Amino acid sequence: MSVGGRRRPLKIVTGVSGSPDVYGAAVDSQRSTLASAVEIAKIAEAERFDALFAADLLSFGAQGAIGAQEPLIFVSALAAATSHVGLIATVTTTFHHPYNLARLFGTLDHVSNGRAAWNAVTSSVGEENYGDQELPSPEERYARAAESLTVVNALFDSWAPGALTPDGRGGAVLRPELVRPIDHAGPYFTVRGPLNIPPLPQRRPVQFQAGQSEGGIELGARFAEVVFTSLPTLADAITYTKRIRTRATELGRAEGLPFIMSSFHATYGASEAEVRAAVREREEATDFEAGRVALADMLGGGVDLSELPLDKPIPEHLLPDVHAVHRRRGRVEIFSNFARSGKTLRELIIAAKDTGHWAAAGTPEQLADAIEERHDAGVLDVIALGGLDNPRTSDFLRNGLLPELRRRGIVGADYVGDTFRVNLELPPLPQ
Repeated sequence: MSVGGRRRPLKIVTGVSGSPDVYGAAVDSQRSTLASAVEIAKIAEAERFDALFAADLLSFGAQGAIGAQEPLIFVSALAAATSHVGLIATVTTTFHHPYNLARLFGTLDHVSNGRAAWNAVTSSVGEENYGDQELPSPEERYARAAESLTVVNALFDSWAPGALTPDGRGGAVLRPELVRPIDHAGPYFTVRGPLNIPPLPQRRPVQFQAGQSEGGIELGARFAEVVFTSLPTLADAITYTKRIRTRATELGRAEGLPFIMSSFHATYGASEAEVRAAVREREEATDFEAGRVALADMLGGGVDLSELPLDKPIPEHLLPDVHAVHRRRGRVEIFSNFARSGKTLRELIIAAKDTGHWAAAGTPEQLADAIEERHDAGVLDVIALGGLDNPRTSDFLRNGLLPELRRRGIVGADYVGDTFRVNLELPPLPQ
């Protein structure tokens, strides 16, 4: 997609809430759990990353994963330590009320001076902590999400232009007749409104959305400005992008929406020999027994891989019916397709370490080639690059990959505006 006759630069995001250092700090009485995230945030802003991304889990993982600290509070703290970088918080629609969500994200937009973004998810875990014995079906979760997003956007827009204006003396003039109730009544929510916080710096926080099942694509096509995807191959990216943007166009969305965001799981090396050694070292470090459990989770959790030989494919009859799975259908589809392609159990376990995301190994130039290919194909607008908390990976990013991408004109050299929405160079919001 181009802006004003030029190719819009690729935008860069990095994660902040999932670093082992953040969790490790929780047992160090001399160090705040926020300290390492602040360090990452400051590096990211100095290197002109466009946003920080806070992921979330709502339960204690069976494999020992703590989860994530509450994203909205976490990025609000990071707002005080930064001034330009966007702040993306992952929050579920399944276990939250839209009026609260509008107030929370609206407040984040205010305290960050227009840098808030919401990654809306429907959750694949956590129902046991919210009074539910079973997770609602994907269809019900997406129906609730669609209504929730409709309500939240209506609340953000409940203050008409001119409702609050400067009085010229450092105060403001309120015209209450321009602050309108939304009077929403739907299957899940009844919300009168209006929103009781002032108009937002961005009017609405930037809307991210994660989910690649049928319901996820429909929701993203209708609401998302950026979709966070797992697209392991270029062919996958082309197919997905065409599908979701065609549907977005049918729904009357602006050309080029939604933007496509992919996480790039890279194995770096200064030379091809170093790359080969790094790949071999990563594979040799694989715990294949734990990997069987992780792969079973990628396949929906209902598959027993414990007795299968490592160097043979998974039998077809063990692969799940995607439509019968209630959790992360997009991920299940990715790994089912991997299995049907003939990959052995060993290969699938190694692939599961990247959880279905785009993965590559190479020198900075080779990795830049892979990124440029997707960017030029129009299927990559935002890229997630992790590892700023790891000194070696951080060095490759800051002194290898990013300079190469900037040399090619793929990544911009500086922020282009005062808000996250402007920096992403998104089309204007509909009136």
